[in-house]
Amino acid sequence: MLIIGLDIHRAFAEAVAWEEGRLRRLGRVDMRRDLLAAFAAKLSPNDVGVIEATGSATSAAAVVAPHVKKVGIAKPKQVFIVAYAKIKTTIDADVLAQLYASGFLPEVWIADEPTQALRRQVTRRNQIVRQRSRLKSVIQSILHSHLIRPARMPTCAAPRVGPGNRAGRTAGRAPRDRWASARVRPIGRRPPGHRTRSCPLGSRG
Repeated sequence: MLIIGLDIHRAFAEAVAWEEGRLRRLGRVDMRRDLLAAFAAKLSPNDVGVIEATGSATSAAAVVAPHVKKVGIAKPKQVFIVAYAKIKTTIDADVLAQLYASGFLPEVWIADEPTQALRRQVTRRNQIVRQRSRLKSVIQSILHSHLIRPARMPTCAAPRVGPGNRAGRTAGRAPRDRWASARVRPIGRRPPGHRTRSCPLGSRG
């Protein structure tokens, strides 16, 4: 059984193998799904993979997992040399493999695919809500700076900018550059004729 340590960078990963107390460098692996899968296919079903916890660690683990016995993701904050190294080198991959072999590797829990999908959905929804809130604040600030009283609107609604409301009537009273800022199309705006019965989750306040 080999213990494969992977130190993941943005474009590549440094790979080492630990076997019977000896380290063997496997070189660099391109961090593209097809090339990483080709590397994992060369491993034995009895091997164990150890990956540093980074932004792409979960995706890398999903690619490697079908080809090995187990994939562990290490907590970098609890692995001193990984957490505080100023320059990433193959030493990181060495340490990961050695710590797993000695039974002292602090691992993180790997969520299943439905949980990861839900996390991505919630993250994206929060981003959209924040973008809508920022846009509303920009428009309200423009109106306030030019002594124009903003129209009242529901808390969950993004400001609608057009000729039919108070914001739309600022075209002749606000500088051209400020008016252009207020005409930005709201993120996630509903199609014409669509009526929202309730406020989106998390958009209040």
